[in-house]
Amino acid sequence: MLKKILITGFALLFQFTYTLWNKTDSAENSSNWTPLGVLGLNISQIAFHNWTQGGDNSIAWTFIGNFGLDYNSTSWSFNNKLKIAFGMNKLGDNPFRTTDNELFLENVLIRKLGWFADPYFSNIVRTIIANGYNYKTTPETQIAGFFDPGYISQSIGFAYSIEKLFRFRLGIGFQETFTNKFRHYTDDTQTPDKLEAFKFDTGIESVSELDLPIDENLFYQSKIRLFSRFKSLDVWDVRWDNLITAKINKYLNVNLNVLVIYEKQQSLKTQIKESLQLGITYNLF
Repeated sequence: MLKKILITGFALLFQFTYTLWNKTDSAENSSNWTPLGVLGLNISQIAFHNWTQGGDNSIAWTFIGNFGLDYNSTSWSFNNKLKIAFGMNKLGDNPFRTTDNELFLENVLIRKLGWFADPYFSNIVRTIIANGYNYKTTPETQIAGFFDPGYISQSIGFAYSIEKLFRFRLGIGFQETFTNKFRHYTDDTQTPDKLEAFKFDTGIESVSELDLPIDENLFYQSKIRLFSRFKSLDVWDVRWDNLITAKINKYLNVNLNVLVIYEKQQSLKTQIKESLQLGITYNLF
């Protein structure tokens, strides 16, 4: 029954998108849709020749893509976001190692009823792009792959917003976890004789987003997602993504990104990734 509800929800979501995109009034249709496309490339390099003070050659690069397609009318809001990040570095004669590796897709459909909080349906897809390794072992050990694990989550509830500054939504959440080789992410401890490749959880999901202009060329963005299963409401999955952007000119930005993750199935310890980068950005739309 639950699978039928989810399949029906996806079908309605795609049907709604198709209907909006193919409105008979093309002028009105194009004015309601707002595309977003920002590409970023950060490069760091240092080389030595006959250098007597120590050090080693190194090169590091990171590609970041932020894309979106939003629809807004008096009755509906349909926001679609895609974030892609991939980076590598090389120190001396060592091979290239992965430093950034993420794919994040989010779709949020809101029915505007003029209430204090409007009903919504959301879908989120999370995974890595390339194989992930633990470089602290010798040789390095693969610990993840594309959609191994992969997470797809949906929620139905109510959304509240303050213009473009703050957005909050709270609802009943469903989360599917997929694995292939690395089944400890989906293993059910209640069945010790079997390693499951799929796990389905139901619970509560909340998402809070803040877009705060600090100064004319300084911006702060924060997004935190919380998910707790009904069977263990004292344990919460946390994903808190923070980005401070200082705009130098049209093409150059300085970015400070801090990503905090806690998922008990992945690690009993809080995961933190911090990066400070000077890079080139280009707005496609």
